[in-house]
Parts: sequence; C-alpha cells; structure tokens
Amino acid sequence: MLAITVKTGTGPVRPRPAAGELAGLLRRIGADAAPGVRRAAVPWAAPLYVGAVQLGAYATARLPGRRRTELLRAHSTNVANLRAGRWRTLVTSAAFVEQPLPVPYGAALLAALGTAEVRWGTGRAAGVFATGHIGASLLVYAGLRARGHGRTAHGTMGDTPPVATAQAVDVGASYGFNATVGALAATVPHRGVRAAATAGLLTLATVPVLRRGRTFTDAGHLAALVIGVAMGAGIRGGTGRGGAGANQA
Repeated sequence: MLAITVKTGTGPVRPRPAAGELAGLLRRIGADAAPGVRRAAVPWAAPLYVGAVQLGAYATARLPGRRRTELLRAHSTNVANLRAGRWRTLVTSAAFVEQPLPVPYGAALLAALGTAEVRWGTGRAAGVFATGHIGASLLVYAGLRARGHGRTAHGTMGDTPPVATAQAVDVGASYGFNATVGALAATVPHRGVRAAATAGLLTLATVPVLRRGRTFTDAGHLAALVIGVAMGAGIRGGTGRGGAGANQA
C-alpha cells in the first residue's frame, strides 16, 4: 500500500496513511461491534418495522370479523398454506399480528430489535430475526406434518394434522423476537452473565413445551430461541477471530 510522506521544516519525515489505508481503518472502526461494545448508531429499521406492524394491526382490526380472519389465514405459516406451496407466508406472516401489540410487548420488541441493530448493524440484525422466524416456522411445520401423519380430523388415514391446526392463524413477530433475544444473550461479553442469561431464557422457553396444555407455538418459540442462541454464538466467535472480541471474558 502506498503511503504519502510529508516533510516538515524542522522535524523528521513522517508517513501518513494513504486514502486506501485510511478507508480501511475507518471500515474497521465502523464494523459490527464486538459483543459488549456499543456502536455509535441510531436504529431505524427496528422502529420502522414495529411501527408498521402496529399500524397494520389497527387497520386489520377494523375489518369485519370474517374478512379479518381470512386475511390472517392467508398470511399464516400454517400447514395448509405451506403444504400448498405458499412459501411467501414465511415472510409475510411476520408483518401481521392477530391483535395490536400491547404496550409492554411492543416496547420489549422494539428494545430487542433496536439493540441488535445498534450492536450488529441493520443487515445482521435483520438476518437473525428472519432466520429465527423462518427456521422456527419450518420446524413447526415439519413437526405438525410428522405428528399428523396417518390421521385426519375424522380419524381416517391421511397425511395432514387435524383441520383446526392445519388452518390455524399463525402470524406475528414472536419467533423472530425470540431468536433476537437468544442471540443477544449469547453475545453478552461476560462469560458468567452470558451463561446465566442463556440458560435462563432456555429454561423459560422449555417450561411451556413440557406442560399438558402446550401449543405448537410454544415449540416454535423454543426452536426460535435455540436458533438465535446458535447464531449469537457464531457472531461472538466471528468477532473474536477478527480481533474485535478481545474484551470477551
């Protein structure tokens, strides 16, 4: 790499980095921060997404009951849609919710997504959210198909779950939210806090799956959390190998 030298009248010759070197230095400084190092950035995608979901929920709530249910079912990642090849619902389902978000939940969603965006950048944060949402949806779909094999709503032989489950409304941001929270926990700098946070979240997500009245969304939340923890471990390891994770315990 070329360097520009500047000679002063009284001092020695001092090399200054060329434009390429300076640009590289700025890219390293502005790259995704290591876990625990907060980037100097303001999240924009997180509030835009949460706000759009909330506004859409209020608009959907004004529709007649039957039309509203049909709309939500059309964008659900349920067995009926995925079995029919409507794979677009893996994306569109994250844009709809059954009811407007309660203020505490909306605030928690915004905080988690905003923190992820500030720490990792918009692209990586969106990737964690999308991977958790899509991955958990596909795992739930596979599980429902496997459990429903040989049974239909009328008890005859078939390869679909009961109709009520196959056509259930399954929309929302909860899978992506769980994945993001799991990834954030897995990238906490301090090893002890990281282990405690991860174990606590996994325990909280496992309890509903073990109870008698569990639903397929309980399993989806656990699956999304596990996906997020795995992705967080990858982010932590990647920044550590790049030298940015020196502050990890």
